[in-house]
Amino acid sequence: MKKFPHTYVIVFAIIVFVAMLTWIVPGGEFQRKTIIVNGHERTVIDAQSFKYGQNEPQVWQIMSAFYQGFVNQAGIIVFILIIGGTFWIINTTKSIDIGIQSIINKIRQLDKLRFFRKIGSEQIILAFIMILFSLFGAIFGMSEETIAFIVIFVPLAISMGYDSIVGVSITYLAAHVGFASAMLNPFTIGIAQGISQIPLFSGIEYRFFCWLIINAIAIGFILWYASRIKRNPSLSPMKELDKFWYHKSTNALTFEIVKPKAKQWIIFIVLSLIGIYLSIVHKETTISLGRKILTLPLTAIITTYFIISSAIFLRKSVQYFILNMLVTTIFILILGVLGYEWYIKEIAALFFALGLVSAWVYGYSPNETVKQFLEGAKDILSAALVVGLAGGIIVLLNDGKIIDTILYHVSMALDNSGKITSISMMYLFQNGLNIIIPSGSAKAALTMPIMSQFSDLLGISRQLTVLAFQFGDGFTNMITPTSGVLLGALSMAKIPYSIWFKWILPFILVLILLGWLLLLPPMFWYFNGF
Repeated sequence: MKKFPHTYVIVFAIIVFVAMLTWIVPGGEFQRKTIIVNGHERTVIDAQSFKYGQNEPQVWQIMSAFYQGFVNQAGIIVFILIIGGTFWIINTTKSIDIGIQSIINKIRQLDKLRFFRKIGSEQIILAFIMILFSLFGAIFGMSEETIAFIVIFVPLAISMGYDSIVGVSITYLAAHVGFASAMLNPFTIGIAQGISQIPLFSGIEYRFFCWLIINAIAIGFILWYASRIKRNPSLSPMKELDKFWYHKSTNALTFEIVKPKAKQWIIFIVLSLIGIYLSIVHKETTISLGRKILTLPLTAIITTYFIISSAIFLRKSVQYFILNMLVTTIFILILGVLGYEWYIKEIAALFFALGLVSAWVYGYSPNETVKQFLEGAKDILSAALVVGLAGGIIVLLNDGKIIDTILYHVSMALDNSGKITSISMMYLFQNGLNIIIPSGSAKAALTMPIMSQFSDLLGISRQLTVLAFQFGDGFTNMITPTSGVLLGALSMAKIPYSIWFKWILPFILVLILLGWLLLLPPMFWYFNGF
């Protein structure tokens, strides 16, 4: 049986195909102009200015396109590597694992209360875990990391009377539903908006609404399925194969709790003093929420939260302290983006600092810190490299002078089809492309330079085009056989792909329809950032 081509092979094939097009497609060019949108400069196409010209056939440039693609996407590539290295360090401390296990134990104690006994604390646990992992996907773009949690939550689901599909769903599926409906995902929204030249993480209000709707559907579906399996285990398509997990018990899972010493308290004091200093320097921060402008002492609020919460968590363990630093980092990220117009460089620096401080707090030596960071960077290197490779496609399209010709003819083909049909075609295209190239970063680098300008020609908001990309990229991730993350998660859970495909297909179709419906409101009503 032939293997499906590697993503790199597919991208290279597209590069060769594009080079061939430069010999066939006539050259052409739009005039571009710079306008001010919400206080920001933005380069847009003058839709009425297209003129045919001489094309530039590309041959040897196929090789140099790789280099130029990496140069053009260097900022995004470094950003991805830093994020990967940072989260690898945090994951090796087991801080997230310990935090989740602790909260689960506390929720289980709710069974002592009659109200929660009636609702079912296990249903609360499943919903809580899904919300948590969805937030990880929505904020940090958690994807590959979910594989590590399979060995924790599949046995947990089995011990609660469910099946391995529930265990995979509350972690892998939840994270990818969050990934698809994200508010701050740096790997999809951050890259796509950066390439589209719109303010980073703008439109967050409507995205949060979409996240609520999509997650309500996802959680409701999994809770319905879980309760159905609980009542009648024979309905599970995994009833025979799950015997492997029956002897597993989450009670056997133990984590090494690291107790704080003087070193960790000194680090806490140093970080608190830095926060106090920044609170004095930045007494007030002005942010825009919809059409409202608020001025608040947000730095001081975050610092106060950090000091009080860290003093409590540090008494428990070093891992709780690291987990709290992660939560604080989320608050700082939101503050920086909304209040100080942070971009990829500032966000990368923030997470790089988080990784270094987490390693310092946990007790890693400088050499061990470097080792763990490199392991994380290596783990996500393929995602970073494919961004550069995909950048080579755009280089050839631009250097061959055919990108504007393609845009012009596609826009003319859809000119009379209306905005709804146009955005629908973009959305379906992204869903289809995701089957071939499951990397969100690669697709953003590949499609957004074209789609964002295409939307200008059709009079569609670039923000809406990013949203169509975001939905199209995320939903089919959970079913495509070319996704290494999906296959890795299913392999860890001992779930055959054929069983997973049959089980999840109806849910994916519902999500695709829901995503299309959520693309329509911004076309008819005003939403901030759209």
